[in-house]
Amino acid sequence: MKTRVRFVCQACGYESASWLGRCPVCGAWDSLTREVEGAARLSSSHAGENTSPVLLADAPEIGAERLQSDVREWDRVLGGGLVPGSLILVGGAPGIGKSTLLLQLAHSLAERYGAVLYVSGEESPGQTRLRAQRLGALSRRIYLLAETNVQTILQQVEALEPVVVIVDSIQTVFLPDLPAAAGSLSQVRESAAAFLRAAKKGGPAAILVGHITKDGFLAGPKVLEHLVDCVLYLEGEGMQAYRLLRAAKNRFGSTNEVGVFAMTSQGLKEVPNPSETLLAERPHGVAGSVVTACLEGTRPLLLEIQALVSRTSFGHPRRLSTGLDYNRALLLMAVLEKRGHLPLGTHDVYLNVAGGINITEPAADLAVCLAIASSLQDKPLDPHLLVVGEVGLAGEVRAVAQAEKRVEEARRLGFTRFILPEGNKKTFPSRQEGEVYFVRTITEGLKLALGKTR
Repeated sequence: MKTRVRFVCQACGYESASWLGRCPVCGAWDSLTREVEGAARLSSSHAGENTSPVLLADAPEIGAERLQSDVREWDRVLGGGLVPGSLILVGGAPGIGKSTLLLQLAHSLAERYGAVLYVSGEESPGQTRLRAQRLGALSRRIYLLAETNVQTILQQVEALEPVVVIVDSIQTVFLPDLPAAAGSLSQVRESAAAFLRAAKKGGPAAILVGHITKDGFLAGPKVLEHLVDCVLYLEGEGMQAYRLLRAAKNRFGSTNEVGVFAMTSQGLKEVPNPSETLLAERPHGVAGSVVTACLEGTRPLLLEIQALVSRTSFGHPRRLSTGLDYNRALLLMAVLEKRGHLPLGTHDVYLNVAGGINITEPAADLAVCLAIASSLQDKPLDPHLLVVGEVGLAGEVRAVAQAEKRVEEARRLGFTRFILPEGNKKTFPSRQEGEVYFVRTITEGLKLALGKTR
């Protein structure tokens, strides 16, 4: 069989006939690796299917029945449960909890629907059993397979006929027909294509685990996103208790949903009411604490913004932001100093989002500004106040999406005062429960929440 040598970028998949020190596509240095590929490359098409065209109206229908589990947050993100015959990719940094979540899911699906095959390419069956025992997931319907050969795995799938097969992880399995090493770009791509063909030919739903680094450069999720039906990412910091499950792609549902979990000694526990949990330890009567409402998918999430402003001891004031975009925080401080006339140039400013949650939505801008001003003046805000609004460079407060849903969630948790953008006034009824204030500029928001500013 004829072979050819190529060099593939492990960051973006770019192929070159010769080695290059820097990838011309993504700019990564020393990312091209040598691979030997046979001329008869494996196809990623749905083998065994009829290749002749059919009328769209005559195409077979996909059954509406989904495999629902006891892990409700997982079902929420998928859009109601796991679709039979689908291929799911679960990505995340090593140690974030992917194997823990999928073992809990395997236990739930096995008890409800039948046999589940768990393929472990990184751990022995004894190690997997030890984790299952700790999680309380020792189901008699979960079958373990410590194998990395894709052909052997698919043979066991045909013999066992499970409802779901979980491969942990896609970087460890390989096809013997390809001369490349396991974990290389071609092996990862072609191995996933083999599981895709098995799933689309009436086989079980397949869940693939893919490890990524913080930069997302490890071959796996990034090169498979176009191939699979659904891409889920488990996010969070290793030292924080909460994990977020997001859908970056979903052919059977929305990508706007997010699942919230808490990491405990018994595994990942669902957080059905994350707002109440995140605000449970919020201090009252402390300056620099403001609550805002951010949308995580379609779910409003109430988060506490904390600010600490102190006079600097050095010539250059320090700025530190945790859970908020650093550049966005600098922008808001500049607006506060220019439009709000606050003397931040001689003060250190430290910002934090309680609970380890990262905020990317600009709807938290006004809350960040009020938290900084509250800490600067050492004046606590009303503990029942919710602040929402995007702040522009001119100091204007811009409207946010779905403000009614945010206010409704806050009311349910006992909030009675609300500061919202003037642009959202037309979407609210004339009569409202509690005190609802609409502001046009950041100066109005500061005066309303704190009185006169310095």
